[in-house]
Amino acid sequence: GSVGSQSMRKFSCVNLSTKKLNIRSLVSYEVQQVPVNAVMFITTKGIKICVHPDHKGVQAAMKKIDQKRTAK
Repeated sequence: GSVGSQSMRKFSCVNLSTKKLNIRSLVSYEVQQVPVNAVMFITTKGIKICVHPDHKGVQAAMKKIDQKRTAK
């Protein structure tokens, strides 16, 4: 299967980013264990960023997104 034929739910993290997260541009996240342990963040532009759960700023970003979700 090519990347284009995969549905949104089927996307999974294989390569993890080491870049600093811009928390303001993140709108949601998903936690995954397969094929690698990762957190996939989705930006306001729909870009998926995969990072290791222990990556600096990940917990803060997840907390921020959760607060935004509950605020609505």
